[in-house]
Amino acid sequence: MEALGKLYLLPVPLGPDTDPKKVLPETVARSIAFINHYIVENQKTARRFIKAILPSKEQPDLELFVLNKRTEASEYINFIQPCFEGKNVGLMSEAGCPGVADPGAAIVKLAHQKGIQVVPLVGPSSILLAVMASGMNGQSFAFNGYLPIDKSDKKSALKQFEKLSEDKNQSQLFIETPYRNNKLLEDILTVLQPTTHLCIAADITLPTEYIKTKTVAEWRKEKPDLHNRPSIFALHRF
Repeated sequence: MEALGKLYLLPVPLGPDTDPKKVLPETVARSIAFINHYIVENQKTARRFIKAILPSKEQPDLELFVLNKRTEASEYINFIQPCFEGKNVGLMSEAGCPGVADPGAAIVKLAHQKGIQVVPLVGPSSILLAVMASGMNGQSFAFNGYLPIDKSDKKSALKQFEKLSEDKNQSQLFIETPYRNNKLLEDILTVLQPTTHLCIAADITLPTEYIKTKTVAEWRKEKPDLHNRPSIFALHRF
């Protein structure tokens, strides 16, 4: 019986202006050298990344499966089919580490169910980097993904996170679609108590990186422009 191929989780830079060779270890390029089958969110950016990190890779040899919010779950098994033929498959996120705040988690789950070995490779995680740089509780934190769009629900969620942070001494992280960042920041500064600490981590690892932690009262005096800048927000009420 032919041995199964493996599912490699391939990290990518957090933004298009970052040289992948400066933020990714050599193991990523070495893995891409022998992988021709990929599961990606966007074929164009995936091919651009592969070319940037390994220019010698022959693009016509690549087979790319697209995984995004429009992909039907019934298609997932087709994406890992090469593994059953003894071939390795690479899974990429659009930014950062696949499987974390990323649709690729469903593929990883399926791989485990089918007995396929999952190989995670080291790369930049905006969540972990934000926690590291925030000065908040690195031993107890929660990533909550996107907040509700409805204003009332968003307000309730922020108040709940603030209470959780105080009750459990647990830092609370969340994100927003980049073009809504400034509106979210306004809501945060309106809802949270003045002495609650807020970290804003924008454009992590990019040339325009901006990471600062201040109290809500301090942020109210000086607000950064976060429009269309990938950002993570972390709060902690000590």
